Amino acid sequence: MAVYQTTDLAAASYSVALFGLAATAILLLIGTTWVSRSWRLPVTLCAVAALVGVGAAHEARDAWLAGGGVPVVYHYVGWSVSMPLQVMALYFLAQTAGRLSAGLFWRLVVVSVLMVFVRYLGEAQYMHATLAFLIGLVFWLYILGELYFGRMDEAVRASTGDYLRRGYFWLRLIVTIGWAIYPLGNFLTAFAGMVDDGSLSVAYNLADILNRMAFGIAVLATGVLVSEETRHA
Repeated sequence: MAVYQTTDLAAASYSVALFGLAATAILLLIGTTWVSRSWRLPVTLCAVAALVGVGAAHEARDAWLAGGGVPVVYHYVGWSVSMPLQVMALYFLAQTAGRLSAGLFWRLVVVSVLMVFVRYLGEAQYMHATLAFLIGLVFWLYILGELYFGRMDEAVRASTGDYLRRGYFWLRLIVTIGWAIYPLGNFLTAFAGMVDDGSLSVAYNLADILNRMAFGIAVLATGVLVSEETRHA
């Protein structure tokens, strides 16, 4: 068994992410019993995204302890699954307020997968780094456009519940601010020549607290409040 050094912040941050994601996943799975039927799917999707993060953090921590570095593939494998799951959770969350098309669902899923995959191709040098960065940025902006100006935003704004609108606001903000760490890390490694000496891994693990843990808890809290509001109504 590998033994951490007291000053190894990167290994410690992977453990924090691992334990935090595991606790979040358990809480979300339990929380599916606290929400109405229409909210169980969004909460479950967030729980699965957290479980994927557990596996990704465990593998990356082992890689860090074995070689003092984490190949970029360890990050992207987890993101390629968890990010589409979170986009799906947002779609089904918005659908509790109004009917959304199946075409929108598939566009969001495909774009979220391609966003991560193209960035990976750039960082792994299978594709020109600048082109991959720009394409990944366009895909991310498309998702933001749907969240801020698309049918999902229209459905939520037309809803009568304040809790849903507030929850959607904060979740959309997480996708805007929290997800920005990933293209920023892509930019620093691809164009600024940054080598991950542990600082980038710490940043990504701290981002997991917002992007996976807080995101899932926000979906659960919104679901509980909306469910209670509906029951009283």
